[in-house]
Amino acid sequence: MQFNLADLFEIVVDTVPDRLALVAGEARLTYRELDERANRVAHDLIAAGVRPGDKVAIDACNRAEWVEAELGVYKARAAVVNVNYRYVADEARYILDNSEAVALVFERSLAPMLATIRADLPRLRHYVVLEDGSDEPFDGAVAYEDALAAASPARDFEPRSADDLYLLYTGGTTGVPKGVMWRAEDIFFAALGGGGFGQPPIEKPDELAERVTAEDQRTINLVNAPLMHGGGQWASFINFFSGGTVVLNTEHHFDPDEVWRTVARERCNSVMIVGDAMGRPLAEALAAPGAVHDTSSMVVVGSGGAILSAAVKEQLRAHLPDAMVIDSFGASETGAGGSVFDTDVAPAGPRFTMGPFMTVLDDDLRPVEPGTGATGRLARSGHIPLGYYKDEDKTAATFFTDADGTRWVIPGDFAHIEADGTITVLGRGSVCINTGGEKVYPEEVEAALKSHPQVFDAVVVGVPDARFVERIAAIVQPRDQGAAPDLDDLQQHCRSQLAGYKVPRQLVVLDTIVRTPVGKPDYRWAKKTAIERGNG
Repeated sequence: MQFNLADLFEIVVDTVPDRLALVAGEARLTYRELDERANRVAHDLIAAGVRPGDKVAIDACNRAEWVEAELGVYKARAAVVNVNYRYVADEARYILDNSEAVALVFERSLAPMLATIRADLPRLRHYVVLEDGSDEPFDGAVAYEDALAAASPARDFEPRSADDLYLLYTGGTTGVPKGVMWRAEDIFFAALGGGGFGQPPIEKPDELAERVTAEDQRTINLVNAPLMHGGGQWASFINFFSGGTVVLNTEHHFDPDEVWRTVARERCNSVMIVGDAMGRPLAEALAAPGAVHDTSSMVVVGSGGAILSAAVKEQLRAHLPDAMVIDSFGASETGAGGSVFDTDVAPAGPRFTMGPFMTVLDDDLRPVEPGTGATGRLARSGHIPLGYYKDEDKTAATFFTDADGTRWVIPGDFAHIEADGTITVLGRGSVCINTGGEKVYPEEVEAALKSHPQVFDAVVVGVPDARFVERIAAIVQPRDQGAAPDLDDLQQHCRSQLAGYKVPRQLVVLDTIVRTPVGKPDYRWAKKTAIERGNG
């Protein structure tokens, strides 16, 4: 049996062809309409010489065409290269060259930047431009709508394979982006629900039709994460594979009031966010004096890609008493790992109920003993990636086979197993701070800082220190300008929640904290800023 993403989507299309599949700005597409436009994309790519296994890059903000193009690439048996639309020339050159992309779908406003690097990308031979209101020229590019108009809407493709490649480039917040290679079948079961969360995985592709929900029970999910991030893609396709409706946030800047207006207009029952960077503005929009938002349709607020702090969870629950607030754990290399067990974030870190293939391993690839507090690294077996694209060294450092022949992916998140079998995630080792011989994970310090009433946002890093190797530096965005807490105040606040060695010893106050487009901390920027301010 072949579990192929395009085949699985077509099963849903044939089950509910006239159901609303996608809302993105002014675009409203049924499953049949979305399928036909994706077919046109696939035929255009194939006519341009794109072959199975080739890479097709998409460089655009959230819009209906992102979904159409992604599906079209899968239908053509090629792999999508997710390009961060904020990349400058050097960054875009790296990912387009590293991925060996042969085609590029891009927004016209990006044309000047792309024009400066196209000579360095000889493999790129097919350019398709999306109109975005700008008038930047780009020689040799075909307009997206013209390409679709000239292509067939028929679903007349060659058979596909469960081995067709799903490629996802990491965000590169602590290094250069890496292309994580998944088989289509493995990503379906690891990250896209496998036929429905909370249900046994399907055993045959045709069974997916039986998992499509009734019209009045469908999920209407407002996806706020960018589609160029795995979280945005996964949230969308989990919904598609259940016959739900994806409502895509197409605003170029996160506007919490517009999110709630969209929830009311589309009767969304689920909202997908990325941590506090989205969760706190959404909560405060509901709490603002005179705010009137209809949230009666809401059932779930789900965060993926970044953990919600206890303070923000409490804010959301206060204003959405009938909705569940859920954290999900996952990574580009592991897929969807589990959901938060605790009602709040404990000082030691968030506790997750993990799937059957997740555990914590020691350095000998043996599970750590539950309830002992022993720290190991989070690991997954079963449906896992093939490795990193064109990077044998990083693949060897992340993917392991134990003495029993079980293959594991161990991307670097430290954790330990509680006595009840839940897993406490401490943080990624690559940003772990070594201060005076003690390990400090930024996430728990950030959570403590963000529970202070005057702190709106916070990022924590380690900076060089002559005595302690590294000292803990906090970059804080105050809730109100002119009312920033001082270092003594924050230290006193943190000491009520954290051991003394985890308390920040340096404070930088800024009006705005730089985060990645998906709301994750940009630790490279934070460390550079803290060092500069500490030496200034």
